[in-house]
Amino acid sequence: MDSRASELPCRDDAAHDRTETLDPRDWASVAALAYRIVDDCVGYLEHVRDRPVWQPMPEHVEALFRTPLPHGPTAIEEVYGLVRDNVLPYPMGNVHPRFWSWYMGAGNFTGALADFLAAVQGSNLGGGSHAAALVDQQVVGWLRDMVGFPASASGTLVSGGSMANLVGLTVARNSMAGADLREDGLAVLDRPLRFYASDQVHSCHRKAVETLGLGNKALRRIRTDAAYRLDVRAVRDAVAEDRERGFKPACLIGTAGTVNSGAVDDLAALADLAEEQGLWFHVDGCIGALLAIAPQNAWRVRGIERADSVALDPHKWLHAPFEIGCALVKDRAKHRQSFAVSPEYLQGTSRGIASGEWLHEFGLQTSRGFGALKVWMALKEHGVAKFGRLIDQNVAQATILAHLVRAHPLLELLAEPEINIVCFRFAGAGHNEDDIKRINIEIMLRLQEAGLAAVSDTTLGGHHCLRAAICNHRTRVEDLEQFVGDVVRIGREFSGA
Repeated sequence: MDSRASELPCRDDAAHDRTETLDPRDWASVAALAYRIVDDCVGYLEHVRDRPVWQPMPEHVEALFRTPLPHGPTAIEEVYGLVRDNVLPYPMGNVHPRFWSWYMGAGNFTGALADFLAAVQGSNLGGGSHAAALVDQQVVGWLRDMVGFPASASGTLVSGGSMANLVGLTVARNSMAGADLREDGLAVLDRPLRFYASDQVHSCHRKAVETLGLGNKALRRIRTDAAYRLDVRAVRDAVAEDRERGFKPACLIGTAGTVNSGAVDDLAALADLAEEQGLWFHVDGCIGALLAIAPQNAWRVRGIERADSVALDPHKWLHAPFEIGCALVKDRAKHRQSFAVSPEYLQGTSRGIASGEWLHEFGLQTSRGFGALKVWMALKEHGVAKFGRLIDQNVAQATILAHLVRAHPLLELLAEPEINIVCFRFAGAGHNEDDIKRINIEIMLRLQEAGLAAVSDTTLGGHHCLRAAICNHRTRVEDLEQFVGDVVRIGREFSGA
């Protein structure tokens, strides 16, 4: 007999019972609570139109989130009560039909159920042989097909557009450097790299080039035309100028839907230019790439299929609950070469869990949640054609809103909407630019505080304005009519017009 056996502690039932877990002692009561939560959530969305878009939190609610770290337990029913009473009533508001601030989707209930199921299953999407990994790659494949990329293209799901653009620009930098930047770093470059984008490009691109060690000056913002589209001739001139100055032009960034006005660059012309100049062609399609699935508007992004990489956001026009983005790269080998690391603890096997592909080799995250399921389930439920029709519906609604603005003498349309973003302002006679800005900011804040509608503001062509981004499957024409009426009423009250 092994003498070590006598040294082991004696196992008894009492000791065994003291083993702790996070699982409930009473699964039946937890199931009952779960059913109640689902019922409450169904009611929350069913009656979303009856609630304020947004509302300020009272002091007692804010105070709850300043309480110290809990050291002891609280019954889960009580914890849910705190969420029900203090979190759910005070959302950002993007699920509401009159939320048009910034650029967000409105979510969908199937996606919410999918997030719950994904959390229960608990899979890590770093890779491996399991069903969640296959769902993940199928969703990437579907998104690839939507924008017209070949079956050989690769992709990775990420948190959102900023990360998707960072992935695409990382591959662009590494592929165009002419040196092994992963091994030797930027110091090995014989010439500084230059990237080109419009002066309307999203700020995440600045963060990306800074994160990539290139510096903000490496991103040249090129002038746009009267419709806020990138001036192709100006890009060509900038590339020639940089070559003469000893820089290395590397990447051309086209925008399929600018964040300010929704302008779509001429992607086909940019693809021609990138090919002519030997540049990597990246498309920031986080706003408008999925126009490609909209029957009436797909023509607007013609040429996106010629890009070397594309960033897009399923949590926008596919209305997946936050958060999920996607980076697509046409050259799978270049994509993998930019991120793959194979440490001894992540070796593949011919059988078992590690026999599947390591998905972390195509991005920055080794640990990643099962976000693909909410896209997969919603596409299975509704079909891609319905999402395409909803995109067309939002574009048509922007045209209607622009018409309502034009029809009112106190409102001014700042730009003809190209897709679904409408920039306009209250501009009564006798007001200078400073007055107009002050009035419109007040209109925006009063709309929010009254829970009537949520829009953001921006500056377009040197003029401050309100900005309504209609990326919402719950919006109706009556919401737009009510919104315009409220803008005019508040503007008159505040300005005395």
